[in-house]
Amino acid sequence: MDIFAGPGRRVGVAILVAAGGCSTLLPWRATWAQPASVDRPGPAALAPIVVSAQKRDQLLQDVPAAIAVISGDDLQAEGAQGLDALPGMMTGLGFQPMGQSGLMPPVMRGLSANVTSFSSSVALVVDGVPTLRAQGFDDPLLGVEQVEVLKGPQSTLYGRNAEAGVISIQTRKPGNEPYAMVSGNLGNHGRRGLQFDVSTPVSEDSLYIGVAGGVTRQDGFIDNTYRDEELGGQLRRSGRLVLRWTPGVRTDVVLRHTRADYDDDASLWGSPSAPRAEVRSGTDGWNRSRARTLSLDVAHEFESGLRLRAISARNTYKDDLQQDTDFMPADMMHIGRDHDFKGVSQELRLEGTAGKTSWLAGLYLDRDTQDLRFAQKTPMALVRTEARQKSRTLALFTHWTVPLGGAWSVTAGGRIEHSSVDFDLPGESGQSRGWTRFSPKLAVHYAWRPQTAFYASVSEGYRAGGFNAFAPAAYRDYDPEKVLAFEMGAKGHAFDERLQYGASLYYMTIRQMQVQQMGLPGQVFMTNAASGRSLGAEFDVSLWLDRGWQLQAGLAFNQSRFRRFQDGAADYGGNRNPFSPQLSGYAGLRYQSAGGWYAQARVQGAGKVYLDAANDYRRAGFGIVNLSAGYQFDTVDATLYVNNVADRTYDAIGFLNGLVTIYSPPREVGLRLTWRM
Repeated sequence: MDIFAGPGRRVGVAILVAAGGCSTLLPWRATWAQPASVDRPGPAALAPIVVSAQKRDQLLQDVPAAIAVISGDDLQAEGAQGLDALPGMMTGLGFQPMGQSGLMPPVMRGLSANVTSFSSSVALVVDGVPTLRAQGFDDPLLGVEQVEVLKGPQSTLYGRNAEAGVISIQTRKPGNEPYAMVSGNLGNHGRRGLQFDVSTPVSEDSLYIGVAGGVTRQDGFIDNTYRDEELGGQLRRSGRLVLRWTPGVRTDVVLRHTRADYDDDASLWGSPSAPRAEVRSGTDGWNRSRARTLSLDVAHEFESGLRLRAISARNTYKDDLQQDTDFMPADMMHIGRDHDFKGVSQELRLEGTAGKTSWLAGLYLDRDTQDLRFAQKTPMALVRTEARQKSRTLALFTHWTVPLGGAWSVTAGGRIEHSSVDFDLPGESGQSRGWTRFSPKLAVHYAWRPQTAFYASVSEGYRAGGFNAFAPAAYRDYDPEKVLAFEMGAKGHAFDERLQYGASLYYMTIRQMQVQQMGLPGQVFMTNAASGRSLGAEFDVSLWLDRGWQLQAGLAFNQSRFRRFQDGAADYGGNRNPFSPQLSGYAGLRYQSAGGWYAQARVQGAGKVYLDAANDYRRAGFGIVNLSAGYQFDTVDATLYVNNVADRTYDAIGFLNGLVTIYSPPREVGLRLTWRM
């Protein structure tokens, strides 16, 4: 087993020591939120955590699943402005290195999806609206109430492309209490940013409005010696408008419109044969991607106690990019994408109770259109390909929690889902495929004591099949990927609720595994050429100590390998699944004084990951340290921070079969000011 390799080894050992010193049971909630006032820095009880992981409100302790929870206040305290902040605050989650804003393929428990499949192994659900592909898999984290990360297959409640888990984000609803927050930061490399979140009642107890937005700009650090300029600069703009109407105490209607714009230079790419962060490119590069979501969320509780919820949404994403891949003055090789993704979805669900039994049943349907335009420049020619793919999904699902007597209960659910895909490529006759999948789940929960619970579960998940837009006709379509998972775990609290912990063990088998294969240059396609398995353990803990100290730590072990993968003459059986570290973790320590001063240190690390199925190219293991300190006034927080204190590099060297290096970001030093009303 490789642990933390290269320059990150010492930091990796520090994570192990910090985690092991806490206990072998590690945290379900990464939180700096202080349950007592700052002028009482002594021991305090951590507040009970309520989650909606099973699409209804429950105490975290009562849910038979591994769930990490992060509050919006903690994300603000960390200065988080995207999902890339989450792996440093929990275990079991990572992202493929891509170097492009808005394109973040998630990696959870060793499973991930290649971007050419236009799907994801983890579902991103923001206020009930799903994103099921890597393109647009990000969120600016504006006005977040809570982030819940559900680990393991979640297809029973969330459908396709939730085979490894779900990232669920709930944003704050405007209410009768006016709210205002403004935050700005300045840092090196030209970092400057401004975020705000305000809401107010228009008519008390009836109509409310909320507006949030943000803009962040940062200069690049890649030296283009040919044009004497810095590349890799980023400009991100985002916003959200919320209208909420409560015509009665039993009805809640929320209309949301969100948007995110990326106006970046080319991706953080360079040549493995050149000096680090140095190119001689004469080809223009850009990322001008756009995301838009419009949703209507209606909830109503009947006098009988039945609760009805309907979420209607329209979600669009434009992936507009041009990227040099030879990094030389002459335009010999580059790639370009101009993809349009448009989707509408509708979920309708009813929930209630029958005695002590809780249940829900629902209907889900969606329709997606993908207009795909891809350009590949080689020394021989510029090849352009256009294709259109349309998909439709219809699903019925149900979920039940039944007490068995005493401390035992059982949770059972199932989802039957039918998906169909139509594919159209100019010059070829159209093709269609359809699949029907049943995704069951069964879990047993045992509340050993009021503060301790154990669970065991078995569940199935799947990732949708589809068509290869940029591949030979012989490899045009591929089938769904299927996952069967077994899990057992423990969670609870101790020491007068000053300690919260969680631990889980899991084993997953992957059938009809969707893997990437390559033909001629520019021909990248998905096939079901492999099977695999993933096993691992995760531990988390959050502990309030005496005199204003708080400790967090987490450690995850995963071994994900191909059981079978024959790629032409090459046999990859036994190789590691790409982008999956065997060991990852974090540890954090914070001190909060009675007078308002605070300081914290956080370390995050991961072992090496391979970038290809042959395990020839890799990103080395790394460990990075982030430090911050500040003062909390009555309404203003002032924070000085240093991210990646030692300026460690953890580049992905050999992406695209040895063609590209994806650079890791450098050290960032800055000041952040936050005002709250």
